[in-house]
Amino acid sequence: MVLEDNMGFRNFGSLLMVFLILMMVFGTQRLREIGNDLAVAIRDFRRGLREDEENLQGSKENQKQ
Repeated sequence: MVLEDNMGFRNFGSLLMVFLILMMVFGTQRLREIGNDLAVAIRDFRRGLREDEENLQGSKENQKQ
């Protein structure tokens, strides 16, 4: 029984092949856009979580007063 590492990929070569196929299908410009969009989405999600925590802490402080 072979244990799979790295999210189901058995070695670095198979991961590289998947990346090359994606690059051929989408092109480097489109992959760059997808990466940038994903980074912005993650950044906005984290910012939203921080704002929610601040709002929650602010409302708790207001209730204590």
